[in-house]
This record gives sequence, C-alpha cells and structure tokens, in this order.
Amino acid sequence: MIARARRRRGLSQAVLAGLVGRSESWLSQVERGKKAVTSYPVLTRLAEVLRVPVADLTGEDEEEPMRYAAAHRIEAAMTRYTALEAVIEDRGTDQPVNLRHLRLEAESVYAAYQATHYDEAGQRLPRLIREVEAASRGRTADRPAVCAIRSHVYNTTAAVLRRVGERELAWQAADRALAAAEWADEPLLAAVGAYRMSYVLMSRKRTAAAMELAMGAAEAVERRMHGAGTPEELSVHGGLHLAAATAAAAEYDRGAVPRFLREARRSADLLGRDANHHGTAFGPSNVTIHQISTSVQVGDAQAAVETGEELDLDSLPAGLVGRRAQVQLDLARGYTQRRMDAAAVNTLLAAERIAAELVRYDPGTAEVLTELLRREHRPSTPELRPLAQRAGVA
Repeated sequence: MIARARRRRGLSQAVLAGLVGRSESWLSQVERGKKAVTSYPVLTRLAEVLRVPVADLTGEDEEEPMRYAAAHRIEAAMTRYTALEAVIEDRGTDQPVNLRHLRLEAESVYAAYQATHYDEAGQRLPRLIREVEAASRGRTADRPAVCAIRSHVYNTTAAVLRRVGERELAWQAADRALAAAEWADEPLLAAVGAYRMSYVLMSRKRTAAAMELAMGAAEAVERRMHGAGTPEELSVHGGLHLAAATAAAAEYDRGAVPRFLREARRSADLLGRDANHHGTAFGPSNVTIHQISTSVQVGDAQAAVETGEELDLDSLPAGLVGRRAQVQLDLARGYTQRRMDAAAVNTLLAAERIAAELVRYDPGTAEVLTELLRREHRPSTPELRPLAQRAGVA
C-alpha cells in the first residue's frame, strides 16, 4: 500500500523517507514487508504525505483520544438551542444587550488564546458562547454589532479547539464565525473568518480547499484595497497568504510556497512593523516564522534551522506568546528531522518555559516527542522522558 501510494504521488523512496525522518533503507524494508511501522507519529506522517487515511495503512479505524477537558463544555454550549423557541414563535426578547461587556470579554478570551492559556479560555468560552447566542436572538437595533462580536467569539473558539486537536468541533465553530460575519455586514471580518477556516481545514487534511479559500479571500481583499491599503487590510491580506503558504507546504508544492510567502512579505513591508490587527499577529516576524514552519513541512530542515536560529522576536507584541513558542516547536521539529535529538529536547524545554500549555496540547509536538522517545538515548537527553510525561505522551 505504501509503495503504491508513493508512486501515485510521484515520490522517490529517498524523498518520502526524508519527509518522514527515516532512512531510504528503512522505507525499502517497510515497502517489502520486512519491517513494520511501529511509531504512530511516523505512521500519521506517512499518511499525511501520501494523502491517505491512517486506516488505509493499518487496516484499522483511526481513533483519537480527547485530551482537552473543556471541549465537552464548549460543545454543550454550542448545542444549546433553547433560544430558538423564541425565534420559532416570533417573540424575540427585548432585553438590552450590553455590547461593551460582550466585546471586552471576547477580546479578553482571545488574548488568553494568543497567550496560550488554553485551559483558561476553555473555562470562559462556554459562558461567553451562551451570552452571545442569547444576544443574537434578541430584538435589537444593534444586530450587526452583535453578529460581529458573535463572529469574533466563534473565531476564538475555532482557534482554541484547533490548537488542542479538537478538529471537528473547531470546524463547526469556524463555520459559525463565517455565517455571523456575513450577518454583521463587515467584509473584512468575513475575510478574517476565511483566514481562520483555512487553518481549520488544514487540520482536517483538507489542504486544497484551505488554499482555495485563503487565496479567494486574499484576492477579494486586494480588490477592495485602495492604494497601499489600511493596516487592517494589509494584515488580513498578508495573513491569508501565510495561510495559503502553509496549505501549499502541506501539499508539498515547493513552487507555490515561496510565491505566497513573497506576497505576504510585500504586505508586511507595506505594514512596516509587527502588529496584531484582527488577531492575525501579522508583520515581518510572522512571515519569517511561517518561512520556518513551511520549510519544516516540506522536509527542508536545514533551511528551517538556519532561519530559526537567526530570528529575533523582540519586535513582536508582548501578548503573542504562541507566536514566540511556535518558533521553538518548529525548530525542535527541524532538529528531530536532522536527528539532532539533544538540540530538539533543549528547544522543546525552551518552548515549555514560554508556553507550557502549547507544548502539552499541540498534536504536532506530541508526534515529535513520540519520535524522540522511540530512539531515546538517556545519557544525552535525560530531560526527554519527564518532558514527555508532562505533555501526556509518555
């Protein structure tokens, strides 16, 4: 099955082996049935590269455990439809809506997400979802403003859930964010929803759809820009190109990745600084961060490591903890691909000091830790196993 899927993708054994961090001889033995794939992260990476379900490679149903306790409470809040009774009976409530409270709470929870406080965000989101749903069902002249806040709340929900590996529920939240943005009658907010949805689609292995969505939205934003564009427009436009670059890397499209990154860099240069308009964390540094992550994704670990080791993140806004930690996670993945295990562990420890919850929940980091444990050499990486245990892997 692996050999057939590899040939269908037009990949040599050497290229496929490099993309999954193995030797060509190992892959040859696997394809000839001489060796089994015993590492789940390697198995999922093979499935990702070959664009086939894991079950096709194992003959078993793929099942992922739920590690994020707040997901149940968020789902319960999202499926609480009691307010629809008023809609069906055409008797919308006349209770006043405290827009300022909703807006401030939505911004605060999103700030918790960007600071990688996922547990805190998960505790606060269910109540916020219930409040914004109730507000959106009422009779109010501020309905567009309520819908804008509702879109922001669901974008935050989708972002948190994607980060902790709850992909299906993240897709539902992102879909609600897009629908709310349409009702808000704010075109740029709809583009933000497309930006968020594109990453959710990528997490569900719908990379072609993600790229199409991101580029369609980016082109629409560009058409509405006048001159150089506002800082908000430039940030969303650039962020959408970064999403497209990430999707292209997942498709192993080495030609498209630099093209999208160049467009993002152009927007960043026009913006002139690192910012966080519409929660995009967009700016010159974030373009470089995506240059690192896409290099790792396509298997160019050397380029990722060289760029990552030289990157200075001092210009990033203080609250963007996740962006800072992501560099460490991508570097660790690059070190792992190059079999520099001690460097990988030290880099993961640095990421943990910055953003412990990101290390604990990030699915990609769990794969890296599992791979490092598989070839563990305790004298050179004595802190690996305790780190893996804290991350719930060992």
